[in-house]
Amino acid sequence: MTKKRALVTGGSGVIGSAIAERLVADGYAVIVHAYRHAESAESLVEKIRAQGGSASGVRFDIVDGEATRHALETLLEDGPIQVVVNNAGIHDDAPMAGMTREQWTSVIDISLNGFFNVTQPLLLPMIRTRWGRIVSISSLAGTTGNRGQTNYAAAKAGLHGATKSLAIEVASRGVTVNVVAPGLIESPATRKSFKPEQVETVVPMKRVGTPEEVAALVSFLVSEQAGYITGQIIGVNGGMA
Repeated sequence: MTKKRALVTGGSGVIGSAIAERLVADGYAVIVHAYRHAESAESLVEKIRAQGGSASGVRFDIVDGEATRHALETLLEDGPIQVVVNNAGIHDDAPMAGMTREQWTSVIDISLNGFFNVTQPLLLPMIRTRWGRIVSISSLAGTTGNRGQTNYAAAKAGLHGATKSLAIEVASRGVTVNVVAPGLIESPATRKSFKPEQVETVVPMKRVGTPEEVAALVSFLVSEQAGYITGQIIGVNGGMA
């Protein structure tokens, strides 16, 4: 049987890489997307292939709607993409009183407009197969807010609303749409921003999560077993919310 194809945007990052590797282990043919860090994504593809997995790389700017559509149309020539993981995103933190317009728009462009640019062109081909899984990676900030992250929280909260609405639109077509909202996850940025004693104070489980724990939830949500779960915002945050 031909493997189902899965696209992971922002696949060069810590969480994106873990998701891509987990989906390959689950038997998907994974397309690893990157833009600014294409070399890291290509290294991941080579690693997966060396281990016998099925992976390919693609590079495009998800903020550029036309470039994204063109890239996706090229990918669709080889068949539908039935799993989409919208993982690409950035944060550019500042108190709103001192936030620039560029800080506001750039974060929303990638996290929210990027979701539309990537997902919309893939919907009809996915629907025609009567099976699909769309998972977007959000953040605890999208549900609770966070000081210095009005732009990031707005983008992620918008993603939550878009997910719930799209889930209703495609529910009868065998397509589910969900959000995974991580809290503090192990990464160089997290280690730089949070000292161990701070983590113990703010996280009831007294530790940060791992990228693999996020990937495990994504793995379940794109599986056959999760076919009755849609329109949900599911946290991975050690009890923070």
